[in-house]
Amino acid sequence: MQKFPLGLVIVMPGAVQALEREGDMDVLPAQALAIMLLLRHATGDWGVLPEEDKALNDQALAEGGRIMSAYILRYTQEKIWVITEADRETTTFLLPDEY
Repeated sequence: MQKFPLGLVIVMPGAVQALEREGDMDVLPAQALAIMLLLRHATGDWGVLPEEDKALNDQALAEGGRIMSAYILRYTQEKIWVITEADRETTTFLLPDEY
């Protein structure tokens, strides 16, 4: 079940390329991988974040604040961040070096 609104979803260029590279190696196309990660994020699966960052996300659900997830793609081992802003108007996919 979705825990918070996502708003407008934006995918930065590096994240698009990473999803496409992963999609070339997987049975799922890049768009399906993005949707899968977005669903994980929206339902509170924060991925590979440290426990203290997961706790901050849980606090942000209750009190407001930015929510961040991090996922490692299976084949390419690239890390993708998914960040929903505190106002819940935008959610952005990006690579760490695009932050």
